[in-house]
Amino acid sequence: MLTLCNLLCGAGATVSALIWGDLKTAFILVIASAVFDFFDGFSARLLNQYSAIGVQLDSLADMVSFGLAPAAVMMTLFAETGSWCEWQEWMVKVGYFVPLVMTAFSALRLAKFNIDDSQHSEFEGLPTPANALFCMSLGMLAEAGLITMPREAIVILSVVMALLLICPVRMFSLKFEGFGWGANKLRYIFLLVAVAIVAVDYRYAVTAIMALYVVVSTVRHLFGGNKNVQ
Repeated sequence: MLTLCNLLCGAGATVSALIWGDLKTAFILVIASAVFDFFDGFSARLLNQYSAIGVQLDSLADMVSFGLAPAAVMMTLFAETGSWCEWQEWMVKVGYFVPLVMTAFSALRLAKFNIDDSQHSEFEGLPTPANALFCMSLGMLAEAGLITMPREAIVILSVVMALLLICPVRMFSLKFEGFGWGANKLRYIFLLVAVAIVAVDYRYAVTAIMALYVVVSTVRHLFGGNKNVQ
């Protein structure tokens, strides 16, 4: 039921973006999806209730909530914004559908995750919820007039985020291994910085925190190798 609630919220976010053009509601619904996504796994571990259908259903729900919904938001932004230079009609049509590359690569990302036993304490590639939260937050900020994104930026960003989903960069997980400092140092520091970002300006917090997550993970991967999170 928790996983299905995740799916329903993701479907609602997609409709909210594409049909109603309401990006704030879409953002709130994906936040709800992320909460349900956390608690379905938490409940399964707490009750020791694991099943093959649960694994498959979780990925199907994530595909909608964290694969299709963010693409819908970027498509809506593309349709509603201007551009730096003049676009031909065929270019506009092609550009409108470019964000769907994120949906396709999210499916590939989720399929790889399901058969990769090495992604427990860290991930390979950007997790789909992180990508979704980043894109949804951009939509909310743009709708509120806090940022301006031309069509060129939306197309480029959509491709970059899609590639991050399937890149070989090892990105740390926020799943704590107990509460000790040694095994969770990076997690504790990241959470403290995240709290500070929220305190400075909560409006840009989600966007900034997700961007920071990508930067920290990439730097750690490039200069720290593929060691476990310390």
